[in-house]
Amino acid sequence: MLACTILVALATVSYASPGVSLPSQEVLRDSHVLLRNGGAHSSCGANGPSSCSNNTEVSNLCCFEYPGGLLTLTQFWDYSPSSGPTDSWTIHGLWPDNCDGSFNQDCDRSRVYTDISGLLNSQGATDTLSFMETYWVDINGNNERFWQHEWGKHGTCYSTLDPTCLPDGSPTGAEAVAFFQTVVNLFQQYNIYQALAAAGITPSTHNTYTESQLEAALGSAFGVKASFDCTHGHNLNQIYVYFTLRGSIIDGAFNPIDTPKRGNCPSRGIQYVPK
Repeated sequence: MLACTILVALATVSYASPGVSLPSQEVLRDSHVLLRNGGAHSSCGANGPSSCSNNTEVSNLCCFEYPGGLLTLTQFWDYSPSSGPTDSWTIHGLWPDNCDGSFNQDCDRSRVYTDISGLLNSQGATDTLSFMETYWVDINGNNERFWQHEWGKHGTCYSTLDPTCLPDGSPTGAEAVAFFQTVVNLFQQYNIYQALAAAGITPSTHNTYTESQLEAALGSAFGVKASFDCTHGHNLNQIYVYFTLRGSIIDGAFNPIDTPKRGNCPSRGIQYVPK
């Protein structure tokens, strides 16, 4: 008996609504194509206990993300060398934190799939792949290796994406396809470039910003505090938005929460270098 039934249906992900939804028109068009493309749905719903809630009565790990229930959406601003569009951040990944600051990694070496492009194409996720080729890119140009790394290191650690949660007859790698589609949808919802720009924070060769300004901009858009990492001491390079989850990563409710830890950027003098 399956722990959780997965149905092929229209792919959607539920989110707690951020304060402002700011996807670009290009992203919106791609999102609509992705939704028409279809994908996996679970029967979990989004009304169960929230991940990281220490609910000891939960036994169905197809519908309760454990132990990595604190999910971290990480986005890059690569400027030297430049990667991705000049008016968009790019995807790093979605990482499952064990709710205590620790990570499980490389959880199932038997499911470290190669040829991610072929996997997505073979299961009809061609628009997901097209979006990834623009917005989920490797700084050295090796996208395939980057995608394989993110799935193998982090994606295989999601309990709600275990193959036993899928019905008999699901194609090999269906859970990985669902992972990539979910991360793409989440990235579209939490558009950092647009959120910062709405607060007047744009790439500049001479302006500097404070951590408080960055926090306020994303807090206004997303309703929570994010954290910020810098390279070379003060150049903004990576932003983290944290979530808990109700239900399956495939179609559960992602609830944004305040960052549990501060990034390494200084409190002031932060540079947002143009690509």
